[in-house]
Amino acid sequence: MAVEHRAAAPSGDQTRIHNIGYRTYDGPRLGRAYARRSLYSQSLRGAYGLGRSVKSKVLPMLLFVVMCVPAAIMVAVAVATKAKDLPLDYTRYAIVMQAVISLYVASQAPQSVSRDLRFKTVPLYFSRPIETADYVRAKYAALASALFILTAAPLAVLYVGALLAKLGFAHQTKEFAQGLVSVALLSLLFAGIGLVIAAVTPRRGFGIAAVIAVLTISYGAVSTLQAIADAQGSTGAIPWIGLFSPITLIDGVQSAFLGATSAYPGGVGPSSGEGVVHVLVTLGVIAAGYGLLMRRYQKVGL
Repeated sequence: MAVEHRAAAPSGDQTRIHNIGYRTYDGPRLGRAYARRSLYSQSLRGAYGLGRSVKSKVLPMLLFVVMCVPAAIMVAVAVATKAKDLPLDYTRYAIVMQAVISLYVASQAPQSVSRDLRFKTVPLYFSRPIETADYVRAKYAALASALFILTAAPLAVLYVGALLAKLGFAHQTKEFAQGLVSVALLSLLFAGIGLVIAAVTPRRGFGIAAVIAVLTISYGAVSTLQAIADAQGSTGAIPWIGLFSPITLIDGVQSAFLGATSAYPGGVGPSSGEGVVHVLVTLGVIAAGYGLLMRRYQKVGL
């Protein structure tokens, strides 16, 4: 005789309806512009460790202090000795402190983009409403702004100190403005190079090492070749060799058009025509950096 098996019906006290609190959002839709501004501000704050752990604040804040302390010392010396001019030109300051700037770029460029790549959170940014161009522009602008703050702050210290020392107002204002133009161009150039290198690898350590290698090795190689050309009397080749390092590119631009004293061997800066080439190469590298970032994140965001 066949036996029919029937599933027992659940008793009434086993049935539950859970309200987990999901509700539709009926507030304002702030759109892409707000998302882009938010990403920019958070990335800029993160470049100095703001909103992050105390450990994350140590290195960027320390580098910021290291950038400003020599300027404060120069101001103190100028005021105490009643000097007629500052010990160092505004346009020369970033060139002298290039090692600190390179270390800052190497530490903060990977911090800005490598974690998003490592934890595969980039596609979440592009889900809605932000797009690839918004992400790239926000990250690029944030690091360039952080670099501008790092390099312009000591110039502001020098400028205020020069006014306190009662140096010529018109002369100091002109040189201060030239220094700001120089560090703004430097910030765009270094930010683009740092982000492109950091975006290649999700490993932050590899990104730091790669950025340091590119910035320091290129400068060392170019400086060595320029010194050899100067020793052999081939001074005409010195400005052209300077095209192959970021810091010497900036040096060539500012010595040609911003009244700066060249740091090239023998003090031989580029002529006006050679300076135009330096400007075009600098702008080309900045544009290429932006284009490479766009191409990289169009693939990552798929």
